[in-house]
Formats: sequence, C-alpha cells, structure tokens
Amino acid sequence: MIGSTPSPSAPALSPAWLHRVLDAARTRLGMEVAWMSTFTESAQLIQAASGALEEMHVQEGMQPSLEGSFCVRVLGGQLPPVVTAARRNTVTRDLAVTADLGIGSYVGAPVRSPDGRPVGMLCCLSRDDGAHLDGAAARTLELLADLIADRLADPLPAPPLDPAGQVREVLLEGGVVTHVQPIVDLASGATVAYEALARFPEVGGGPAGLFSAAAAAGLGRELEELAARAALAVAPRLPAGRPLGINLSPDALLSRSVTGLLLDHRHLDLAVEVTEHSPVADYDALERALGCLREAGIGLTVDDAGAGYASLRHVLRLRPDAVKLDIALVSGLHTDPAKQAMVTALVSFAAATGTRLVAEGVEEAAELETLRSLGVGQGQGHLFGRPAPLL
Repeated sequence: MIGSTPSPSAPALSPAWLHRVLDAARTRLGMEVAWMSTFTESAQLIQAASGALEEMHVQEGMQPSLEGSFCVRVLGGQLPPVVTAARRNTVTRDLAVTADLGIGSYVGAPVRSPDGRPVGMLCCLSRDDGAHLDGAAARTLELLADLIADRLADPLPAPPLDPAGQVREVLLEGGVVTHVQPIVDLASGATVAYEALARFPEVGGGPAGLFSAAAAAGLGRELEELAARAALAVAPRLPAGRPLGINLSPDALLSRSVTGLLLDHRHLDLAVEVTEHSPVADYDALERALGCLREAGIGLTVDDAGAGYASLRHVLRLRPDAVKLDIALVSGLHTDPAKQAMVTALVSFAAATGTRLVAEGVEEAAELETLRSLGVGQGQGHLFGRPAPLL
C-alpha cells in the first residue's frame, strides 16, 4: 500500500504527489472519486484513492475483482475508456461492481510499464450518469496515467493470470448460446429485426468479460467467429423479413474465415453490426471486406454511434444501412435539451442519407415518446423485450 516500504508488488511513488495527481484528475473531469490501482493475479489493488470515498464505498487497500471490473473490459476493447449511464449500459449494468460502488459514470486509462504492458489503471468514477464526459476526458486521464508511469521507480508486476485457458476451453467445447433481442418500429410497436447476443452459460463474469479475456489472449477473432456461428444457426428460425444483426469487430471482419462464413450464409436475412468501441486501423481494408458482404445482400449497421473512438467519422466512412444511437444519448433524453438537439441532427442526417436510425437502451415510456416526437424510427431496449433464447 502507498506509504509502506516499496515491494515488488507496489509502486514506489510519493503518496503526497500521487494524491495530488488523483485530485487533479477528478476535479478536472468533474467526478467524485479517483484511484490508482495495480494488478494482482485476480484483483486490482487500489494503491491510492481520492474524493468521496465513503459515499462510493471505496478505500485504499481494497481489492475489487479484476474479472468483474470495468478496467479489464476497457483493456479488452469491450468498453470505451469513457462510460456514461453505467446503470443503463448493457455491458456494465449487471456487473456487481456497478451496484456495489454505485457507479453511474467511469473514465479509465491504463498505467503501462516501460515495455507497454498494462500493469495498473488510473480511474475516475461518479454516481451521476456523466453526461458531460467526452473524448477529452479520456485524453486527460491518459496523460495523467502516462505521468504516473514515468514516475514509477520500480517495475510493476506482470499482468494477471493468462486468461487463454478458459477461452480455449469455450472454443473447444463450443459453449455459447445465442439470445436475441427485438428491434421494433416505434410508431407501430411491431418487431422489424433482431440482434444476436452471445451468452456463455458455463463461464462466470458474463460475455463481456470473456470477450475481454479473449482479446487479451489474442483469441478475440476465434471467439467472435464461434459466436457468429451460433447466431447463424439461430437465424433460419426467425420470422421472414426480420433480419438478424450479428456483432463483429473491425478486426474480426478483416478475417477471411469470418467473412467467408457470412458469405456462406448469404441466403439468410443478415446484417453485420460494427461496434465503435475499437479503433479502425485500416478503413480501406475494412471497406473492401464490408463491400463484399453488402454485394451479397448482407446489411451493415454501425453500433453505439456517439461512443468510442470513431464517432461520426465511423459513420461517414462506412456508409451503413442503419445507425444505432448509443445508450448514453437515449438515457434521460426526455429531460436533456442538448441530447435532443444531437438526436434531431442525427435524424436529419439519416433522412438525407437514407439511413435507418435505431435507438438503443430504451427503458422508459417518456424516452419512447421523445424519440417518436424527434422522428427516430426504430428502437431496442428492455421496454420492448429483454435478450432471450429463441423459443
């Protein structure tokens, strides 16, 4: 712990200096708590913390689960570095840590060793939804995390246990089940499409944790392909005229085996949902891969628009058939004029480009009425139906 004699498992940083950095992080981001943690085999040890610690049930020396954390999902690409409306986000809402700490919003940046390994995290969190947070918040925290890394006197321990074993077991046994969630026409309430969501019944920590572990182990493409195969097996059982959206990362879509798998099922009514949470290193290559799929009649949806690295550039480059509004834009839309203005602009953009607009995470009747009044055509969320196996 900070203030004790440095050991191989603790950084040798001045406690006063580190607390000044944490104070700067939370005040500049307008958040309640900031902490700096280091990774152990199964947890993250909070070395120092600042802010409303008692109110958010945080204390120095505590060791929250690494598997159940936001941090591991940020590192694995399952979450963006800025998470707003955490209690409504489908990845974070059911994590125990969300309820335990009362997390409404989160910003995280890795602290890296000289060879680039993530060995800890600098995190800020608050109980509110963090509507004010944006990419600038992530960049601020990354700068401060780099500053901490530069001040580390001794190397920190290696990352936690290699997660590849559990992922390989799932790949070997094919332990994935597909749930589907309806997408509805907001005017009529009729189901017009479905999204496929992978579930792993024999694995603790939820699907996001396993996908994060797979990414960290270099097995992300393989796990995504397994999930896609399971979704494709369900697709023929859906009602005619209701396409099934399959989530795939840009990295997976550059795999010939993944695109070949989709092309082998071109006779089905399918759409690829490309998330914004991962950066696109080569748009030209991705556009070529997606072009082949679209020529075969497979639709394209940009998922989580308004979150992650690419934002509107992602939409402009990929020219999707549909755009899904990120839950952070939908949550509390009926009480937020700025969000309403943003959605109105996206409705105009969609109309001008012939793009369908789908609101994600719709949970309240007031949100539904506002979406209708603003001209959003389709929606998805617990108000219409939770993800469930296809009966």
